[in-house]
Amino acid sequence: MPGITGLHHVTAIAGDAQENLDFYAGVLGMRLVKRSVNQDVPGTYHLFYADGAGTPGTDLTFFPWPDLPQGRRGNGLAVEVALAVPVGSLEFWRDRLAAHRVASADPVVRFGESTLTFADPHGLGLALTETADDREFAPWAEGPVAPAHQIRGLHGVRLFERALGPTAAFLTGTLGFTKIADEEGWTRLAAAPGGSGRVIDIQEQPGVAAGTWGTGSVHHVAWRVPDDATELTVRSDIQRAGRSPTGVIDRFWFKSVYFKEPGGTLFEVATDGPGFAEDEPLESLGSRLVLPPWLEDDRASIESAHPPLREPASSASSDRFLSTPQR
Repeated sequence: MPGITGLHHVTAIAGDAQENLDFYAGVLGMRLVKRSVNQDVPGTYHLFYADGAGTPGTDLTFFPWPDLPQGRRGNGLAVEVALAVPVGSLEFWRDRLAAHRVASADPVVRFGESTLTFADPHGLGLALTETADDREFAPWAEGPVAPAHQIRGLHGVRLFERALGPTAAFLTGTLGFTKIADEEGWTRLAAAPGGSGRVIDIQEQPGVAAGTWGTGSVHHVAWRVPDDATELTVRSDIQRAGRSPTGVIDRFWFKSVYFKEPGGTLFEVATDGPGFAEDEPLESLGSRLVLPPWLEDDRASIESAHPPLREPASSASSDRFLSTPQR
């Protein structure tokens, strides 16, 4: 029976929108595939970065809220987002980050995978993980990074939890995940059939305070399902497990169900379609502010509330991207 097939997207909270665009499109070379607004709070942007076609599972998105305080790492929040890169590319990425004055830790091996950790300009913990796993990926030919080194999409997420047991039991018993291994205090689980884009690492931190949303924190983690029918089936499973999911919410480019896992992290189940090319041509994704149809009547007021965005800067001489890795 089909169910969750891996990560769909991860949404985080950023500071300044232009700095966010400069870093993810200009430095990391991800394509801005959708320039929209938070549908629940239209006064803020919602920026979507992905591969060249906005393939589900490659998508890292942001709500820029520069007036928020810094988020606090802690239990019940995702504390790191890992992005997949080709095997043998970490040296390229370490040099590129250094050229943009982004500090990174020494590469390490996690669960057999070479990994480079750092933070974005607003404090979000990131990792680049080498993988040879087969992935859905469309290169961005016009990007600042050559296709041979481009980020392939989401690799996995890391969570702190006060107690591992309830979250692991929910993931395996309700969502169909499988435990992969334990390593240095981390437990890795994966959606079937496992591999890049399907993993979640959890560390039990009983003495750590609860995390708080703010600049540099993950807002929610979204998991993929192939279609509406599967989403309804998974929603029923979540409801039977006592997790109080929302109804299905039409986000226009996909349909969503939200709920909190037992440790408090906000999860989403999102459909693969209809996709980002539903309302603008593939070749011009992200080039203008797009709104779902139900917000079009308010376009003038929405546009006036948002600062214009320039093409991303990617100059290696900039000190804009100074950041430090989170270990």
